[in-house]
Amino acid sequence: MVAPQRITNPRSARTATQTRIVKNTRARYTSVVRIVLGLSVALVALMGYVMLLSNVTSLSYAVDKAHHQRDALQEQTARLDDRIAQASSEERLAAIAARLGMHDAQTFALVKLDTPDVAKARVPMFDTIAAWFGAAPRTRVR
Repeated sequence: MVAPQRITNPRSARTATQTRIVKNTRARYTSVVRIVLGLSVALVALMGYVMLLSNVTSLSYAVDKAHHQRDALQEQTARLDDRIAQASSEERLAAIAARLGMHDAQTFALVKLDTPDVAKARVPMFDTIAAWFGAAPRTRVR
């Protein structure tokens, strides 16, 4: 029978035991943590792809809707242009003028209108304020 040996440094033996326990515990969960991290990264990538795909789909629906609206507006514009052309046609206007008893003018007159006097349209208070800022004084008409 072999006699048990006495441990020379019990603190280093206790530290070695604690280190071995921690190392074995970490080794037990390392593979599980790696798998969970890998699945998490794959899930985030998949969710990003789905979000981008849904965004592209909604944008394509918006573009299609805008194309339909543009086509409807172009059709409406064409109809309104036809109505304008019909309303302003020479034949229609001549028929309306004949119904109203209108005829072409035989004499023409030139009329000259006087331009309004700017000084008459001035407000006295604004002239005073303009004088404070150095503008040339103007005469007031009362």
